[in-house]
Amino acid sequence: MTYELSETPETAQDAGGPSRHAHRLRLNKVPEVTVYFWVIKVLCTTVGETAADLLNEKAGLGLTGVSLLMSALLAVVLVVQFRTSAYRAGVYWLAVALISIVGTLISDNLTDNMGVPLETSTTVFAVLLAIVFVVWYRRERTLSIHSIDTTSRESYYWLAVLFTFALGTAAGDLVSERMNLGYWLSAVLFALAIAAVGIAHFALGLDAVWSFWIAYILTRPLGASIGDYLSQPTGDGGLGLGTVVTSGLFLAVILGLVVYLTVTRKDVTGSHARRAAAA
Repeated sequence: MTYELSETPETAQDAGGPSRHAHRLRLNKVPEVTVYFWVIKVLCTTVGETAADLLNEKAGLGLTGVSLLMSALLAVVLVVQFRTSAYRAGVYWLAVALISIVGTLISDNLTDNMGVPLETSTTVFAVLLAIVFVVWYRRERTLSIHSIDTTSRESYYWLAVLFTFALGTAAGDLVSERMNLGYWLSAVLFALAIAAVGIAHFALGLDAVWSFWIAYILTRPLGASIGDYLSQPTGDGGLGLGTVVTSGLFLAVILGLVVYLTVTRKDVTGSHARRAAAA
């Protein structure tokens, strides 16, 4: 089980009488950043793109109706996530998959229903994400995902995740439209950008926190480009698998990986694993 020492204020009475702040061992609520994390993250972003298109086309609820439905489902899953006492792979990744869909729908609603230019929505989401990071750091003095061990930090974390998906959707669509690269070349472009972030981190010393969040944003347009390439008709530059097949395929892979991680606990943070071994 995963434990981290956090300086969370907790009122306690000692023999002297006055209350004091005490350290409390709490559980980290997010997975270790491993290759499994990034694979599932990209798969979830792909599902976010294809499932949003599928629901919009097949459900007959319209873009607004689908957005309300998926937002309600996301709210329910996040309640469950916040109520868990530790990281649970199934709950966590279900929340990520749903937030991927909702983030895509938010951007699509602004563009398609409200006519907001992609330049504007990209800028707005970037500013909102920056505000979340500033407030998060000012309140918690850290942006590390290795200490998501309080309700406050978890709230900032999920808000940041939502805006990274919305920003990645808007920025990815903007780049794809302006450069007119097509789905496959767009995927290559974003994959190279992520590789550049990795090189900057491991070879040039780019801060780990910023490396993580920049890569997190870039995986959104990468996954969307892969999803579009697989699902869109061949006449539009895709492989023509359709949104149903593509969504089902990627959901099956996600489910298999999540079951594997639930059993093996390979994505549990190191401090958690050491504590469990000592218990």
